[in-house]
Amino acid sequence: MVLSRFWLTIFIASILFIIIGFSIGNSYSVDYILNGKKDDPILISEKYLNELPKFLQDSIQKNDEKTFVINRDTINADTTYVYKNQTVKIYSGVQKSDGLLPTCKNSLFDIILPLIAYLAFFCGLMELLITSGAAEILARKLSPVFAKVFPTVPKNHESISYMTLNFAANFLGLDSAATPFGLKAMESLQEINPEKDKASDAQIMFMCLHAAGLTLIPTSIIGYRAAQNAANPADVMLPCIITSFTGTIAALLIVGIRQRINFLSATLLTALMTVIAAIVGLLFYINSLDLVGKNAFTSNLSGLMLVVIIGFTLVFSFVKEKRFAEKNTTVFDTFVDGAKNGLNTGVKIFPYVMGMLVAISFFRNSGLFEIVSNWIAIGFSNIGVSKQITDSLPVAMLRPFSSGGSRGFMIDAMQNFGPDSFTGRLVCIFQCSAETTFYVIAVYFGSVNIKNTRYTLATMLLVDLICVIAAIFVASWFF
Repeated sequence: MVLSRFWLTIFIASILFIIIGFSIGNSYSVDYILNGKKDDPILISEKYLNELPKFLQDSIQKNDEKTFVINRDTINADTTYVYKNQTVKIYSGVQKSDGLLPTCKNSLFDIILPLIAYLAFFCGLMELLITSGAAEILARKLSPVFAKVFPTVPKNHESISYMTLNFAANFLGLDSAATPFGLKAMESLQEINPEKDKASDAQIMFMCLHAAGLTLIPTSIIGYRAAQNAANPADVMLPCIITSFTGTIAALLIVGIRQRINFLSATLLTALMTVIAAIVGLLFYINSLDLVGKNAFTSNLSGLMLVVIIGFTLVFSFVKEKRFAEKNTTVFDTFVDGAKNGLNTGVKIFPYVMGMLVAISFFRNSGLFEIVSNWIAIGFSNIGVSKQITDSLPVAMLRPFSSGGSRGFMIDAMQNFGPDSFTGRLVCIFQCSAETTFYVIAVYFGSVNIKNTRYTLATMLLVDLICVIAAIFVASWFF
């Protein structure tokens, strides 16, 4: 209900803002909102040539392409004059996001189709884990811990295996593998959910822990920093880990208190201490390496772990081939059956993803998001927050809505302020330490047709805010 109302609010508010802006003359056309593409120039006016100042007329006519560009500083956008078909079209600024129709198209071709491919492959692997008995063994080993965090999940339930693999994939920065594992976890938890259209306690806890996104190797962030010629691309790795771990603990505490989980359990405390010890130990090892060693280790660890997971699954399935024969199937046929289930899941979640992305597209292209973010930045500056932090806030604000949009702001900040500046580093920590909240909710709950998400959205947004605050403090401490 909350998600539905929020979706309606940003959709309707954006449309009203567009209509008002067009009616009072702030916008020349609304076509870019429907058909435009990200980074395309925006048409703001159209005039006859003789209506322009004399120096512009001369500059346009002298240019072979009948085009003239007025370059402005980084705050103001370039203005381009294009003379064609007896009129001069004036463009200024660039489009923040794809329009409605391109968003509908791209949500299928750029998001859903690749996601279906990932789902097909990893769901095939998960079917092998189930049939071979590996998932059952993993669930049995981890049941004592999960019984404390997810008390409503039966002992040795298969969802424990899926959640473990999802957390592990997130931990290693394997986004392509984390989503299929997470969707299978939601489907498995839905089987024991007594109210099928209402999120269960276990599903809410899983979603919030997943959204906190504890990441050990922020491979993509390191890659973007390397592309921007950072002196040490991996220098944000430790701040990213600390910030994302803070978010994970916050999610566990917030949801756990609401669900009355016993945090003083010896089993749970031992598990937390083990995770912390593993993180600290690995960080000590990484810090002992030179720059070349760090880059090699961080770039290869995630890929090697994924190869190990795939290799283990196939070898274990081969060893336990008798189990497949007992069920009148083969290892390959089982893989294919799992892949088919992944394809069906991808088709099911497409409308949820498209609906959310279109609303976000309207929100950004209407200019409403920019106004809101500017006012928030002004508010922070008035209470003494430094300009280096306020320059980073657009990434933090956009992250819950759009991973691609916040990534664009991150790269832009590194280009404008430098990858080794405080702002350049802080935007990387923002990008690494939070999840695309609205997209994740649409995908995961949409995959199991849950309508009432209860307090999931509010909790995830609160965790996002905690991650933002933690990122600022951690970045200030380190840099």
